[in-house]
Amino acid sequence: MTKKAFIFDLDGVIVDTAKYHFLAWQKIASDLGIEFTPEHNEELKGVSRVRSLEIILKLGNIEASEENKNKWLKQKNEDYLSYIEHMDESEILPGVLNILEFIKEKKQLIALGSASKNARPILEKVKILHLFDAIVDGNDVTNAKPDPEVFVRAAKLLNATNENSMVFEDSVAGIQAANIANMTSIGIGDERILHEAKYNFKDFTFMDTSFIEAFINQN
Repeated sequence: MTKKAFIFDLDGVIVDTAKYHFLAWQKIASDLGIEFTPEHNEELKGVSRVRSLEIILKLGNIEASEENKNKWLKQKNEDYLSYIEHMDESEILPGVLNILEFIKEKKQLIALGSASKNARPILEKVKILHLFDAIVDGNDVTNAKPDPEVFVRAAKLLNATNENSMVFEDSVAGIQAANIANMTSIGIGDERILHEAKYNFKDFTFMDTSFIEAFINQN
């Protein structure tokens, strides 16, 4: 039987580092006199760091030099890194470990497909790096989701076809990327927002291992 590939996004799927991104961006926005709310933060999901800063500057109608932009991008990353420094296994979202371990048990393939440039250190901190057969993150790709580059590259590293790959995502752009790549898209979160996904689950505690097994057994 052909092995299947299971590709996971990181932020909001495996761990909730989104809150740390929000705090770091909010600090930058506050320094610039811009009100930055959790609602505004939704626009930053699955978006690159450079694009995120552009969105925030637009909120405050601020024009900035490349020098200032680079300074703020560096500051944001430093603040974010200081927040994630103290992460541990307790930060893994409910039900995720159960699914990861089941996939491993069934001798299937697991990859990470994330825009985060800090994916490896985060997986190390929460002690699950060893469960991944391949990692593709923001250091490896040039195109942001909904471009499917990150997932296509992950499948290639696993020697899996797109049709034999399942993607777990919490962002609209991520679901669109999986669909464009002709992979089975799984929305983790609000079904009303992620309605383009082939299947939806509120979180991994709502996903039974039989769902994974059915995909493994597909021809």
